[in-house]
Amino acid sequence: MSLVYRPAQADDLAATDALVVASINDLTVRHGFGPMATASPPSFQLFSLKDDPDGLWIAEDGGDILGFAWSWVCGDVWFLAQLFVDPARQGHGIGNQLLERTLEHARKSGAAHKALITFTFNRVSQGLYMRHGLFPRMPIYFFNVSRERVALASPEPPLRAVAIDGDAATMTKLAEIDARAIGVSREKHHRYLLGDPATEGVLLYAGDVPVGYGYIGANGHIGPLAVTRRDVLRDAFATALKLAANGSAATISAFLPGTCDGVLSLAVSQGMRITFPMLLMASPGYGDWTQYLPRNPGFM
Repeated sequence: MSLVYRPAQADDLAATDALVVASINDLTVRHGFGPMATASPPSFQLFSLKDDPDGLWIAEDGGDILGFAWSWVCGDVWFLAQLFVDPARQGHGIGNQLLERTLEHARKSGAAHKALITFTFNRVSQGLYMRHGLFPRMPIYFFNVSRERVALASPEPPLRAVAIDGDAATMTKLAEIDARAIGVSREKHHRYLLGDPATEGVLLYAGDVPVGYGYIGANGHIGPLAVTRRDVLRDAFATALKLAANGSAATISAFLPGTCDGVLSLAVSQGMRITFPMLLMASPGYGDWTQYLPRNPGFM
């Protein structure tokens, strides 16, 4: 049967997750990092599908899913969350066709900026993205450490953390922080995170002034985290580390941009080590992340 490109449906997303996991592990094993991805419920994919179905596409041949692309839009920012092709069918133009369809999503939405996060060692994909106007902006490192080590080493948090309650005033504060940190409000994504029982969100205060927010997962993962000023990012991350250390996860982890010197220095001093390197690619004029720590390559 001929290859078909069609919008993704909710019933496809378990199969697309399996494809993504297999594709990531094929890539990371080939580059000496070992298997890194594990299957998980496609919760954010389902959220995105309901919010804006134009951003999710699959390539299918005779009922077999051979490729998956997923993008979302907030304000004037388009973000490519995932683009993966079955390793056995790579090199046949499937990825380019899927990317064209998600870029049409960007054009229809009127997005002024485009961005994505990919593996630093994924050279073929980087070439594809550069041909479509997305260029390397900065490295992003995935760090982790045992929680016990951080718990022993971390001082009292420098900022005051208050649980995010989701009321109108709090959502307005989050929108203001996002606008300063990444240039766009992500209210719908905050509401998604606040509905996740495995994630805790906090507003961060310097005295009585809200200067940022952070999310900490039950698995010890920190992010996203954003601040109103770059000079408070280190303090915000230190506070998030302390909150994560007070939890019960075996490890603590975070994605840290290479532009955030203070945060990187703090991470290393706390015993955190780089697990694997990633790369932010973006259209010209976007991607100055000195006030933001992403959650993961799909959420940003």
